[in-house]
Amino acid sequence: MQVKGIDQYWNPVLETLSPEKLRALQFKKFKRVVEWGYQNSKLYRRLYDEAGFHPQDLKTFADISKVPTLQKEDYRTAQAKDPYPYGDSLCVPLERITEYHQTSGTTGQPVYQPDTWQDWEWWSESWAYILWAQGFRNTDRVFIPFGYNVFVAYWAGHYACEKVGCEVVPGGILNTEERLLKIKELKATAIMATPTYVLSMAAACRNKLGMEAGEDLNVQRILCAGEPGASVPATKKRMEDAWKAKVYDHVGATEIGGWSFECSAQKGLHINEAFFLVELVDLETGEPIEETGKPGKIIITALDREAQPCIRFDSKDVSMWGPPCECGRTFRLLDGGIHGRVDHITKVKGVLFSPVSVEEVVRSLPQLGDEYELIVSKKGDTDIITLKVELLPEAGTPEEVEPELSRQLRLKTNLAYKIEFHPFGSLPRYEIKAKRFKDLRKEH
Repeated sequence: MQVKGIDQYWNPVLETLSPEKLRALQFKKFKRVVEWGYQNSKLYRRLYDEAGFHPQDLKTFADISKVPTLQKEDYRTAQAKDPYPYGDSLCVPLERITEYHQTSGTTGQPVYQPDTWQDWEWWSESWAYILWAQGFRNTDRVFIPFGYNVFVAYWAGHYACEKVGCEVVPGGILNTEERLLKIKELKATAIMATPTYVLSMAAACRNKLGMEAGEDLNVQRILCAGEPGASVPATKKRMEDAWKAKVYDHVGATEIGGWSFECSAQKGLHINEAFFLVELVDLETGEPIEETGKPGKIIITALDREAQPCIRFDSKDVSMWGPPCECGRTFRLLDGGIHGRVDHITKVKGVLFSPVSVEEVVRSLPQLGDEYELIVSKKGDTDIITLKVELLPEAGTPEEVEPELSRQLRLKTNLAYKIEFHPFGSLPRYEIKAKRFKDLRKEH
């Protein structure tokens, strides 16, 4: 039986709209969701009233910057009230909620995410655009190596795969070796995972099962999320070399949705502009950025979510606009994907520092393993950056590797590092979001 609408996800009606028509559509949707939030959410009414803003103030696209931004802490404060557990952020009666998820809690108290069935269909539809752009089709068998649990993780990816027509194999309760054997047994053609776990599975395949992921498995495409690694050239290369498969990036969030994706051209992250409005604002002034090549903070609006709207959410992520993509889509590109987070980009010894730049260096050196840790501390008035890395077996001695590692770090970051070499396999491993960067100066 042919799946109805299977070819709809290359949608030239929306994905090739002229910028003028696309902005007009987004502004119409933006006004609608702002009015919805103001009328139905105590959180948004309070936020807007305190700022002296009213939805009637939205006259042109340029007025969008007048709308107050929403912080994650605003959700947490609002959800401490009734009705439990969503409080003042809820815009619909509790009996309309059909889906519960929550954030991972890596940056504090989790945010609870309610969705109506309409919201969840919207989630799946936005993800279907992502999958189609990366070549997923009804001929794919997709293995998802996660216990989804309450964290949204790949729930939406699972449903979108079904919507596109893929066969889905959930591998949640299996351990890594069992997952790899199941991928081999079923000849799965695609997987979804964090960059950290993609590399970890390849290592386990080699070291524990005596196989090579790229030679003994049938995976042809890998969809990554959760970390910026798939947009870091050296990390992407490691994954593609290990699996002999195309690796695609995607960025989303529980509160927002699947708002960006890498297409088959692999030239950057497209904004999923049929479903989201993404703004770049100056890191210091907050003024809108339209030109290419200038880093800015990402502000995101989910244009169609009703139970708990996400309007001008301060994502804390940093990126920059890139040139148009060769794929034919007019959805704008973020050059180089996500460059880091505002709360991770910090000054060290007077130099603006992003941990992502260290990842690019570590993953570019073949003598080093996939894992590393980065710690910024302070001794007296001096900042100290400690980089812990693993030296691969038979890859040389620390004395042989350190000069080139130090040189590359200096070249990429303009900073000096205290480098510690650790035995291979001794640093922590992660399945979902890795926690490799620690700024201990903030604890004092």
